[in-house]
Amino acid sequence: MKKIIPFFFLIISVQMAACKKPFKIIEPPVTVDTSFFARGADIGWLSEMEAAGIKFYMSNGTEADCISVLKSKGINSLRFRVWVDPENGWCGQADVVKMAVRAKNAGMRVMINFHYSDFWADPGKQNKPKAWLSLNAAGLNQAVYTHTKTVLTALLQAGVVPAWVQIGNETNDGMLWEEGRASKNMGQFAAMVAAGAKAVRETSASSKVIVHISNGYDNALFRWIFDGLTANKVDYDIIAMSLYPSVSNWSSLNMQCLNNMNDMVARYNKEIMISEVGMEMAAATACKSFIQDLIAKTKSVNQKKGLGVFYWEPQSYNSWKGYKLGAFDDTGKPTVAMDAFIN
Repeated sequence: MKKIIPFFFLIISVQMAACKKPFKIIEPPVTVDTSFFARGADIGWLSEMEAAGIKFYMSNGTEADCISVLKSKGINSLRFRVWVDPENGWCGQADVVKMAVRAKNAGMRVMINFHYSDFWADPGKQNKPKAWLSLNAAGLNQAVYTHTKTVLTALLQAGVVPAWVQIGNETNDGMLWEEGRASKNMGQFAAMVAAGAKAVRETSASSKVIVHISNGYDNALFRWIFDGLTANKVDYDIIAMSLYPSVSNWSSLNMQCLNNMNDMVARYNKEIMISEVGMEMAAATACKSFIQDLIAKTKSVNQKKGLGVFYWEPQSYNSWKGYKLGAFDDTGKPTVAMDAFIN
């Protein structure tokens, strides 16, 4: 009996035979929903705390994973700092990828905070990584680009698409001193930020690029830095701020911060993030009022460009590493301050 090949199969066979390359399934790019207000926490210490045997508890005293405790208090986003070559591995690439995967699996959005240092970078110190000490300005730009791209690639390979990527930490006077000190060479600082931003655009295009400085109440400081970046045509999306008030001045600083946020929107047409806040643990009730007021003010920013508020290391308790501005009490339970994040 003669075998008959249906006509449509014959057409497909001919078309496939004519192709020089195999068919390729093209998947749409992966993105992260950033449409809702970020109620966040920076928990870069968590893996080290867990390794030291530190336990965490729900408000009712039930032991639980720290991320679950934070989620129960309304936290929907987590921030992780990245150090280039930390001595003990904490906050290095492998540690950050592991923690970011945990955050993603818990349904959290992720902010990655590049320090471009082997240890802390902040307004008082912006030390180069040991491996970058001999590099000139051009070499430092390339190192920023390569390091940023390498870490983001590892995150993407692990299934994590950061919602936000911060280029430098509290860069009040630039980063990677002395070459990148803004007061001496704003153009070189701008080139470093641009190199990091370029790596983000090429590697994780849906991630928003953040530039972060401290003292969110200091409008003159913000104008100086962001006028400099604007003059050098730096590509970024979000202006981020830190705010660490006291019990006595939080109300006035929050108002100054709101005025500054609205000025940043009007002057640069950028979105705003409060990426670090904190207050002494013993003043939990005042801290709750501070955060509630700051969330409301951030949400009221002109053109709805206020994106979120992050508490810095709220899970730190019993003066871990000497830090006294956490929002968990000495029994490992969240204080009333964390209730400010409940939506």
